[in-house]
Amino acid sequence: MKCPVCGSDVEEDAKFCPKCGSSLELAKTIVMSTTPFIPGYKIKRVLGIVTGLSPRTRGVLGRLAAGIETMFGGEVTAFTSEIEKARVEAMERMKAKALALGANGVVGVDLETSDLGLGAGIVIISATGTAVILEPEQ
Repeated sequence: MKCPVCGSDVEEDAKFCPKCGSSLELAKTIVMSTTPFIPGYKIKRVLGIVTGLSPRTRGVLGRLAAGIETMFGGEVTAFTSEIEKARVEAMERMKAKALALGANGVVGVDLETSDLGLGAGIVIISATGTAVILEPEQ
């Protein structure tokens, strides 16, 4: 898990970030959904749109391995782990921005992938959603 304030790596069971000292309890309890609502909760307040971006590329050796894999067809595992890391990182960055606004939820989460172009082999994963304050339904 990443600290929502400073972005440093933190152990999953930690209650506070060892680098900046911020509380990690809220970061563990934020609710995210691709739907415009979350069953069992009502949206008390909409705080705004939040985004997280994660551009990724492979080094020369990674590209070489991917090139060899493409000759045989199938999944290009040299990129699979990088894309998964980028997805998690983009969502964590979006979550951190929502927490900074005081949200306890993000609805309408949308994940998109695009190529930066320029022949650089850079893939960008973006996570976008609406930061909200949720309240359990009675």
